[in-house]
Amino acid sequence: MAKNKKMVDAITSMDEDFAKWYTDICTKAELIAYTSVKGCMVIRPYGYAIWEHIQRLLDTRFKEMGHENVCMPMFIPESLYLLFMDTL
Repeated sequence: MAKNKKMVDAITSMDEDFAKWYTDICTKAELIAYTSVKGCMVIRPYGYAIWEHIQRLLDTRFKEMGHENVCMPMFIPESLYLLFMDTL
């Protein structure tokens, strides 16, 4: 196959725009879904499973080095939360 030929036209070339390529891959694989809130997305089940695996690996390493975890809350109005559920 020619080097410049895309296997799937709907996915941006990695050489053209890496960030867009990554987003295209994640959305086409249904790992994420965008919401009506600008800049927010829902991490879908397979995407969340990948995140949990990465989190377990990193958590083990962080604790071995003596670090502690922290979680920062994100506040979203209930009306927008209901819109998130409609995108799934």
